[in-house]
Amino acid sequence: MTTVDDPTARPCATTTARAADRPVRRERGVANVLSHGFLLFWAALTVLPLLWMFLSSFKSNGEILADPWGLPETLRWDNWARAWTGAHIGRYFLNSLVVVAGSVSLTMLMGATAAYVFARYEFRGRQIVYYLFVGGLMFPVFLALVPLFFVVRNAGLFGTWTGLILVYAAYSLPFTVFFLTAFFRTLPTSVAEAALVDGCGHFRLFFRVMLPMARPGLISVGIFNFLSHWNQFLLPQVLMQGDESKWMLAQGLFALSVSQGYAGDYARLFAGLSIAVLPVLAVYVAFQRQVQAGLTAGQLK
Repeated sequence: MTTVDDPTARPCATTTARAADRPVRRERGVANVLSHGFLLFWAALTVLPLLWMFLSSFKSNGEILADPWGLPETLRWDNWARAWTGAHIGRYFLNSLVVVAGSVSLTMLMGATAAYVFARYEFRGRQIVYYLFVGGLMFPVFLALVPLFFVVRNAGLFGTWTGLILVYAAYSLPFTVFFLTAFFRTLPTSVAEAALVDGCGHFRLFFRVMLPMARPGLISVGIFNFLSHWNQFLLPQVLMQGDESKWMLAQGLFALSVSQGYAGDYARLFAGLSIAVLPVLAVYVAFQRQVQAGLTAGQLK
């Protein structure tokens, strides 16, 4: 009869424990393989079309039609020059930069201010007003196109950058307020209380203390708003009719694709698409770490 301290009983217990761990380890290994395989598949679906578009922008029309999947014989930068000047992509590009810069700045200022108040101050009706803001996420832009058209026209802002900036900011506020309210709640209250004790007013507290602390969240939601405004097509198409010199980049690319007809200047079209995609890629590459830090900051705290 063996006792508890019998060394002959230990190997059996160890072997049983290892056998029990094997199925769990195998399941985790299969899950990791499947998840990594799905991520690689998703990356291929995202990268390969972009790579094909960039390569096609350096080909001639004959090369695109004869060998669409091949490499260009020479890098034809004149395609980009023809798209920038001949198709007026440069003008539309600068127009989009002005409108997106104004709309993102207005959205971040108003959204951060509202989110800070909802997160840090108690007042009657706070939850009701907050849910009214967040409720805007449930209504797609398609439902408001007709009344929005008449509102902007009656306000005298139809066909103007100011009207488009205000509309962009209005449709971005619900998500911005929702995101930043949750982020401001994660910031330490002791820092704000210490600043108030030291004589810091509410405005100085917000702009000098809380905004710098909320920088990761501001960068994250700012990038999301930039991508949303830059890729917007429906709102400019409805609200910026008329003067082509004020068109946005999405409108210019649409007009370029429609105007091709049977001419088939695909090289210039691919070059214009590449010009439109470059700012998006540049912003993502430059602020990738900040986006990840902003999305995980609330969980880490």
